[in-house]
Amino acid sequence: MPKSQQEILDMFKSCGAFLEGHFVLTSGLHSPHYVEKFRVLEHPELTAQLCGEFADEWKAEQPTVVLGPATGGIILAHETAKQLGLRAMFTERVDGKMLLRRGFTLTPEDRVLLVEDVVTTGGSVFEVIDCVKATGATIVGLAYLVDRSGGTVDFGVPASALMTLDVVTYQPDDCALCREGLEVTKPGRSGKK
Repeated sequence: MPKSQQEILDMFKSCGAFLEGHFVLTSGLHSPHYVEKFRVLEHPELTAQLCGEFADEWKAEQPTVVLGPATGGIILAHETAKQLGLRAMFTERVDGKMLLRRGFTLTPEDRVLLVEDVVTTGGSVFEVIDCVKATGATIVGLAYLVDRSGGTVDFGVPASALMTLDVVTYQPDDCALCREGLEVTKPGRSGKK
């Protein structure tokens, strides 16, 4: 039986992956909440459970490969592909552009399940979608751990998140948290933590 959104949130909270404070997100927006997916992904048993949710939901679409963007998407693609008995690949950014490298190739016969960790604006996912489309492969769906957009991003492909958060975000020049003088943390690839 699929896990409820509350069960997924509890899983993230139990390992310190759901944080509260004042954060600068990868998108540049500020938020009182941050999801540090690597606090969950560092636990193989939790990662296996989450990827099992992806595999169960998308296996009927008969993907032939699972693809995720570096960095968190590598772990998710690998574990999801393992559970589906498929190949796992990842894209990585080179000179500002998302590419398949390291000998990874897709053909028009491939049916690709995309996986991602956290979506706020969807920028990286759109780049991966463009990368896949350029190969002629079919995207059967997109599975991701956390939708921070509150369900507002339309990727133009079937998509589902294990957990949807309607989290407040602020533009950096109009941030209520900054006005309150709360210390800013730049976690993940955005900065120092």
